[in-house]
Amino acid sequence: MNLTIRPARRSDIPLVLSFIRELADYERLAHEVEATEEMLRNSLFGPRPCAEVVFACLEAEPVAFAVFFHNFSTFLGRRGLFLEDLYVKPAFRRLGIARALLRHLARMAQERGCGRFEWAVLNWNKSAIQFYERQGAVGLNEWTIYRVAGAGLQRLAGTSRLRKGQRKQFKKTPATF
Repeated sequence: MNLTIRPARRSDIPLVLSFIRELADYERLAHEVEATEEMLRNSLFGPRPCAEVVFACLEAEPVAFAVFFHNFSTFLGRRGLFLEDLYVKPAFRRLGIARALLRHLARMAQERGCGRFEWAVLNWNKSAIQFYERQGAVGLNEWTIYRVAGAGLQRLAGTSRLRKGQRKQFKKTPATF
């Protein structure tokens, strides 16, 4: 098996989006995909990239991908690596590709001086949970992830009265309430 792992290139944007959509279908969340090629181009290769993507390729054919970004641990005083998504196409599972991607990212985290390598997994995905635990990962059952999105995010930000497409301009000064 000739497996290589390479970073995504700007020309891979359509491929990144196709992997995102395939992953969303697998996770039963296709209805939540809002990403477009333009959004991904800006987020991954724009002036302030906020995430990175690597592909695992068999004989140069991308068969898996991982999306990751840096977070920060105040307790450790340094950044960490957060794995947002890891997906292997069904026909290529059980070949060690997911493990190779995790190992690649763990090495990258070490090379970048990260204190942690973290990710989340859906509770119903028992095979993924078992796989991660076999790799030495530990579930943090005492932590609960919270999310605010869509209308809830607008309400929290105090921008729910703005029309679609309209953005409030914020001064770059400390917030006052």
